[in-house]
Amino acid sequence: MSEAARIQALAAALGAQLQARGLMLAAAESCTGGGIGFAVTQIAGSSAWFDRGFVTYSNAAKQQQLGVPAAALRAHGAVSETVARAMALGALAHSAAQVAVAVTGIAGPGGGTPAKPVGTVWLAWALRRQAAEFVVVTERHRFRGDRAAVRTRAIVVALDGLLRLLDSPATAD
Repeated sequence: MSEAARIQALAAALGAQLQARGLMLAAAESCTGGGIGFAVTQIAGSSAWFDRGFVTYSNAAKQQQLGVPAAALRAHGAVSETVARAMALGALAHSAAQVAVAVTGIAGPGGGTPAKPVGTVWLAWALRRQAAEFVVVTERHRFRGDRAAVRTRAIVVALDGLLRLLDSPATAD
């Protein structure tokens, strides 16, 4: 199965699960540049379960649109677990969604460092259980390949992670 077909299948499965549970999704994207939002809105009827996407490529956008603390960006950098978590929770705080995914990473070809090489991507998935109760899961990945490959793999993992979050016993109603 091609990556494009896999993304479409994951997005369709995600939409079916969200719709069945009456949940809305928000996406907070940096290195994927709106790719998650594009993938899910390829599915007919996605307006029933996709609330909005935030493409927050710059640190200023992360702060302004999602409320990511400047101190977190200074202390950990944009590509970090702390910032990915803040992006996911910010997407929930600034939307009508109950489920969010956030992606921040270094797609390349430049921008990498020894500590954070090209292909480093942090993802966070969040689910609002009650008014102030959240389940948040984070993962760090190191994807190989060129810029397009890193971005595509991040989208696949983001969608797959959303399905895993919804299937998790911790998120059961």
